[in-house]
Amino acid sequence: MNLKHLKIKDYPNLKHFFSRQTYNLCVYSLPSILVWNSDAYQPCGAILHDESLIIAAEFEATHAEKRHLILPISPNREFSPEELYEIAGKLGFDKYWFVPDGYIEHFGRNRIESFFEIIHQTKLEDYVYLREDLAELKGNKYSKKRNLISQFKKEYDKEDRIAVEKITYTVVPECTDFLEKWCKERDCDKEPGGDLSCEKLAAINMLENIEFLEVPGILLRVDGIVSAFGVASHLNQDMGVLHFEKAFANIKGLYQYFDQLCARLLFSDKKYINKESDMGMPGLAQAKESYYPVMKVRAYELKVKS
Repeated sequence: MNLKHLKIKDYPNLKHFFSRQTYNLCVYSLPSILVWNSDAYQPCGAILHDESLIIAAEFEATHAEKRHLILPISPNREFSPEELYEIAGKLGFDKYWFVPDGYIEHFGRNRIESFFEIIHQTKLEDYVYLREDLAELKGNKYSKKRNLISQFKKEYDKEDRIAVEKITYTVVPECTDFLEKWCKERDCDKEPGGDLSCEKLAAINMLENIEFLEVPGILLRVDGIVSAFGVASHLNQDMGVLHFEKAFANIKGLYQYFDQLCARLLFSDKKYINKESDMGMPGLAQAKESYYPVMKVRAYELKVKS
C-alpha cells in the first residue's frame, strides 16, 4: 500500500469513490481535499483492491505531529475499528482525524477503545443549517439579519448597482483580485503556513479549477466591482458545503444579503448547508452561532494505542 500525492488533476479518477459517501463533516468533500494543497501540507492517497480510497494528510517536518489519516472512502462499505488499526500500522500513522460522531455511535466506544484513544476535536466541529432557514430568514431570531439586508438593499438595490453572476473561468481573475484585497484587510499572509494563508491558497486553487472540479460558485458585483464570492460543493445526498464565502466588511449588510443568495442559489437541491468549523476562533464562532445551526457535527481523533 503506497501513498501518492493527490493533485487536482486526479479529480476525475477519484470522484466515483465519493458518489455515495455519507459522512457529514466537510473534510469528506473531494474538491476540498484536493485544493488544500501547499508546500506545508499535501493530501495523499492509495486505492485498495476492493475499490476503497485511503486518504492521508502529510505535513512539513516542522508540523509532523499533525500527520493523520481520515476515514477511508468507499461507495460500498464502512471500515471497522480493527481495519482502521491495521491500516494505520501499515502506513506508519498513529492517528485518524475528522472521525464523525456517527462512526463512534455505529461501532460503539467499547469496541473502538480496544484500539484507539477517542479525543473530541472541539475546534473542528462543523456547523450545519437548514437550507430553508438561511434562504428565507423567517422569524424573530433573524430580524437583525433581515434589517441589515434591508439597509443594504435600500442603498444599493437600484439603478443596476448590484449584479450576481455564476463564477466561470472568465471571471476568476476578478475573484482572485477581490480575494487579495479581502486578505489584505485581514493580513492573511502574516503567518506563512498559518490557517488564513493556507485558506487563501485553497480558495485560489478552487477558483482557478472551478469548472474542472464541478463546484458551483457565484459572485456579486457592487457598481461593477466584485465585492463578494461564494463556492460550494456536494457532500452527500442531503447536504452541501459552503467552503468559501467572502464579502467586503465595509459595505453594511452585504454579507447578510450575499449569504442569503448563496443559500438560495447554490443549495437548491439540498436540505442542509454545512458551513465548516470555527477553528476555535471566538469571533467566527459567534458569527456562525448567530445563524442558529440546527446541529453541530462532532469530530474526533482516534489515537492508536500502543
